[in-house]
Amino acid sequence: MGINWRRWALPVAPLAPVLLVSGCVTASPDAPKAEPTAAPSASVTRHVARVCEESAAGPAKAPKGAVTVDPSVVGDLAAKTKSSPPHTTFWLRPGRHRLDHDRFSQVVPKKGDRYLGAPGAVLDGRKTNQYAFGGSAPDVTIRHLTVQGFVAPPDEGVVNHDSADGWVIEHATIQRNSGAGLMAGARQEVRDSCLRDNGQYGMNAYKGNGPLRDLVVEGNEITGNNTDDWEKRKPGCGCTGGVKFWAVDGADISGNWVHDNRGAGLWADTNNNDFRIEDNVLEANDGAALIYETSYNAVVRNNTIRRNNWVEGRKYADRGDNFPFATVYLSESGGEPRVPARTDEIEIYRNVLENNWSGITLWENADRFCNSPANTSSGDCTLLVKRKKRCAQPAIAGAPLYADCRWKTQRVDIHANRFVLDKSVVDCTVKCDRMAVLANYGTYPDWSPYKGERVAEAITGKQHNRWHDNVYVGPWKFVAHDPSRVLDFEEWRATPYRQDTGSTLDARAGG
Repeated sequence: MGINWRRWALPVAPLAPVLLVSGCVTASPDAPKAEPTAAPSASVTRHVARVCEESAAGPAKAPKGAVTVDPSVVGDLAAKTKSSPPHTTFWLRPGRHRLDHDRFSQVVPKKGDRYLGAPGAVLDGRKTNQYAFGGSAPDVTIRHLTVQGFVAPPDEGVVNHDSADGWVIEHATIQRNSGAGLMAGARQEVRDSCLRDNGQYGMNAYKGNGPLRDLVVEGNEITGNNTDDWEKRKPGCGCTGGVKFWAVDGADISGNWVHDNRGAGLWADTNNNDFRIEDNVLEANDGAALIYETSYNAVVRNNTIRRNNWVEGRKYADRGDNFPFATVYLSESGGEPRVPARTDEIEIYRNVLENNWSGITLWENADRFCNSPANTSSGDCTLLVKRKKRCAQPAIAGAPLYADCRWKTQRVDIHANRFVLDKSVVDCTVKCDRMAVLANYGTYPDWSPYKGERVAEAITGKQHNRWHDNVYVGPWKFVAHDPSRVLDFEEWRATPYRQDTGSTLDARAGG
């Protein structure tokens, strides 16, 4: 349902889904925020969550009252789960546990069930079973268990297949499965786990039958996902990444090591709100470290972001594309005070971005808005603050509502970051050195109120997007308004753009 960047010259924009704004977030507001006064040092190194090779061992003996599961008995785990009451603890002995041979065989927990793996306990789908754990029971816990070899279809998941609420996944290894290793429900916590080498996503946070609120993803290693290379199999599908988030209202993504994924590292795609993305190490992902698309209200802070987007950025540059593909990419996303959250802007601060393919791009597609034929969804849009009105072609229902029919890139505050670029490290000469705030020339459809430079002028000068108090090391360039306007540092700081007040640039350093 997402877009994989955008096609600058095409009259039809990529997919834009219906806007569904969710309700209030239940998480408590933060304490008052101290204003950072300086960019972090280049020597800052975050703790790296090396979970996949250093995972904590599970209990060597069955806890008191636990049901013991025998790996020599095929289907023992599913059968004992079925015959036991809710809130049962299951202890899986060391060894390879298997389900019945039918591809739909799976474990269906009851409310409050707990699954604990002994050292060496593996639940293996043998490339036969599609799902490991499914059903709608809430508050299930899975700890110290390896889940591998399941073959979920595209866009489906192996663990928590049905996106039940309140699950806790800790010290688990979910690896070498097709589809998504893990789905998510509301109030789900994923901690200190290894999501590795899955065919599509490490985790797909999507709940089709209700809101997905208050998600925690903390201290995990998320690596090597999208082994099936879905963007190549379905060009432009926007269906890959280390983690994909859809319509998540309230998420804390902290302390993770997200690296070497084929595609984006973290991708929040469509109607997400109130994200905290902090203290992560995002590195060596083929695509962007972070994409935040048609979504609202986020804080991105204290992350180390390095060597991302080398594969995808270089691919488009080699094709002659002049769009500023970047390692942090905001597409039709911004701060929106009318959507309840812990912030009313998108604030990106105190991050270190080092030797990525370009830096931060703020983008808004002029042809992407509710009920535009450029979108695949043609029904009503549920607009901000739940005001249900119709955005439609004038011949049908009057002119579109200019104020609310757009997903706007607005109220983005980028400050106190350190941007380091050494082109000899990235192995590039051009198009890997840019910051950008821009839109395309509006063309489509014929009745669009957003033709011409209207959106480009808005995102550049009227929607409160600003860089300030940053440190740049290396030969950085800046793009404003449209891809043709490539500026040096002084032009970027001068009228009419007036960006990066209080910032410094050392162009000689960094190669």
